[in-house]
Amino acid sequence: TDLKVTGIDFLKSQNCRLHHTDAYNIKKLVVRRGQAFNIQLAFSRELMATDKLTLRFGIGEKPMKIRGTLMSLNPRREPDLSGWQISIVKHSGKECLLSVTSSPWAPVGKYTLNVKTGTNIYKPEDGAVYLLFNPWCEGDSVFLADEAQRNEYVLNDTGYIYVGSAYSIYNRPWNFGQFEELILDTCMDLLDKSKLKLSNRKDPVMVSRAMSALVNANDDSGVLLGNWSGNYINGTSPMDWIGSVAILQQYYKTKKPVFYGQCWVFAGVLTTVMRCLGIPSRCVSNFDSAHDTNDNLTVDIYMNEFGEKLNSLSFDSIWNFHVWNDVWMKRTDLPAGFDGWQAIDATPQEQSQGIFQCGPCPVKGVREGDVYLPFDSKFVYAEVNADKVYWLVKKVNGKDKHFKISTETQGVGVNISTKAVGQDKREDITSQYKFPEGSKEERESVWRASSFLHPLGIVPRARFSSTVPMDAGYPKPGVSQETVSKSGLQIEITNKEALCPGNPLELAITVKTSTPGNWTINLAGSCQLQSYTGKVEASLGHVKETIKLDGKSETQVPLKIAADTYMKTLASVEDEVLIHVTGIAEIQDTNDKLTKETTMRFEYPPITIQMPETAKLNKEFTCAFIFKNKLNVPLDNCKLLVEGLGIFKMATFDEGDVKPGRIIKSEIICTPTRLGEKKMVAKLTSTQVKGISAEKAITI
Repeated sequence: TDLKVTGIDFLKSQNCRLHHTDAYNIKKLVVRRGQAFNIQLAFSRELMATDKLTLRFGIGEKPMKIRGTLMSLNPRREPDLSGWQISIVKHSGKECLLSVTSSPWAPVGKYTLNVKTGTNIYKPEDGAVYLLFNPWCEGDSVFLADEAQRNEYVLNDTGYIYVGSAYSIYNRPWNFGQFEELILDTCMDLLDKSKLKLSNRKDPVMVSRAMSALVNANDDSGVLLGNWSGNYINGTSPMDWIGSVAILQQYYKTKKPVFYGQCWVFAGVLTTVMRCLGIPSRCVSNFDSAHDTNDNLTVDIYMNEFGEKLNSLSFDSIWNFHVWNDVWMKRTDLPAGFDGWQAIDATPQEQSQGIFQCGPCPVKGVREGDVYLPFDSKFVYAEVNADKVYWLVKKVNGKDKHFKISTETQGVGVNISTKAVGQDKREDITSQYKFPEGSKEERESVWRASSFLHPLGIVPRARFSSTVPMDAGYPKPGVSQETVSKSGLQIEITNKEALCPGNPLELAITVKTSTPGNWTINLAGSCQLQSYTGKVEASLGHVKETIKLDGKSETQVPLKIAADTYMKTLASVEDEVLIHVTGIAEIQDTNDKLTKETTMRFEYPPITIQMPETAKLNKEFTCAFIFKNKLNVPLDNCKLLVEGLGIFKMATFDEGDVKPGRIIKSEIICTPTRLGEKKMVAKLTSTQVKGISAEKAITI
């Protein structure tokens, strides 16, 4: 009688465990390329030596052998040219156990399987098999040797995104949620939408570049629409997301872009997509990030005589922070030496090859100054290396005239940060992007980059004449300061009291000299509120003083801002704002000028999360979120957003107005559905305060 297949068992639990895919919330088989998985077949009768048996794995609309999109695997024939392998592990009676190994270069995506025996074809009901990149497989171009790094960059579904400002960095918890319901299917839809040829789906370079374009909505109605206007009335404010899951699930269901994202949201979602597909990925935060629109490696900053920044004059800008992604892969398309971390960026800033996409750009190439390397190395290089040029705008005979105050060569691209591997803390990765400021290697790298950017060598960089000692190293978070020649003039900006909304801002500008002589110094200082992209939201106040200093001495000039000067602005903007303080000092009768700016964040009362340290699978427990308003101003329209991956879906509590001293408490009854360490994330937003967040771990 004809041999027929009567059933197929994908042995999901054992295969998924071995392929590190057991966390995906999906009924079908998910495996990684270049690694064996088993399939059990049941036949209508015993398998005989003369029987013909072929497993056919196809991908795409019309799978064809000639295109490498149909793999026809016969355990009794020569190996298939596609690099896939099949063998019979054992067969007894009417059952047969087969082992299949896909090629480590196979296109990634959703395959259909059917089994041919003679002239009969068996199509299983759930015959889809998802094939992902495999960082555990040495033959895969995303191979990552370190187990702890794989656990962090591929399997960790929670993390932090670092935000704030260079000397006041804080973490925003973010749920990547790459294993949650519908996320893998969303990524498969994005692969289809990318119009990548199936042959390009083998290559993480092409896949990561395509995904950097599809996570923003700009050209291809992708996942997220960016909005920096401060008006989010038709969507969700970028501050109100706590993870990628709600965004990707909404996109999957509506097939329309989700409103709205800013850089950390784009980076969080792109991390989810990369980890979901099996490409190791991390969020990278660059502090004082340059957006240099004309590729000249300088960003011009214009100020009035009080040191207040003027928004309107420059197209270039310095963002307090910008977040992008690093993805790990071999670069077989480049000369040797550029494997490893590659920068990609889904935030729509500039077009690359006609669409808003960025990367992958080899991080080693950025460090070495090899800005000719694909993709978008010039743009990434400028983000971490541009010079800041300060200009004073004065009226002369009724017309605005620009006077150059100073150039700062070390202020851009500092404290580049990502979450540490296996630990809930910040890792500084500046040294992967840059040589130490002032070192011989750094100067050579700058020369190299400049020679590619300006082949005629016309642009002398201020950096070569900078007076920085060779071993300056990186500025440490804390107090930031700049030094200039003759008088040894220095400016420090500090706060004397905690910067709590509703309290006056007690700021101070300290001016120091360190060389002998009598110095008369004109000081101008100002305080402004700005959004993270450097846009001024309000000017709050300024000081102008003339100071006399003798030799090595210092004096402190207070700058105090009353609460009602800024509280209206806090309540009227939808974004989180930062306190930006600038000092300009000029020594009379010399050419000594110095500009110093620093950005600080407000301090907020905490959210407390109360729950047991451990809980049992499928057994209920209670989790409480408690917040006490310790500020002396009410917080209006408070919303509490909470999410616990593998425990409960995102929930929102409307808490109304919370008066000073009032305590709010919300509880959720939780039933954990997955084992291991899980995290609760909570965020409180209100009219006045946008960014209070907290998280706590529980072991299931």
